[in-house]
Amino acid sequence: MTKYLISFPSSAMDHLSEVELQAASEESHAVVQEAKAAGVWVFGGAIDTGVPPVLVAGDGTVTDGTYPERAHLDGGFAILEVPSREAAVEWAARIATSCRCAQEVRPFHFDPES
Repeated sequence: MTKYLISFPSSAMDHLSEVELQAASEESHAVVQEAKAAGVWVFGGAIDTGVPPVLVAGDGTVTDGTYPERAHLDGGFAILEVPSREAAVEWAARIATSCRCAQEVRPFHFDPES
């Protein structure tokens, strides 16, 4: 089985009204419960944009900020462990329907040491 990252930027939901946002929240939580019941849910959440990121060097030096190309990392994500890319796409479609926005699907590279 492969783990997949299913994600979207928070701006993808900017078009939703407060009422639609509440409905999307309820419906997406229902999909999460379905994924848990199916045994494919690993972890999920959203980037907390209220806490600024820091970069930590190998020597422990901490610098405010992040890599320039990742300056706008935000949004929601789910990690699912499913038997195929097709299964990941099916779950992504369910999440997309509930969140009312397209989802990006990426497999995790298998590392036997992790």
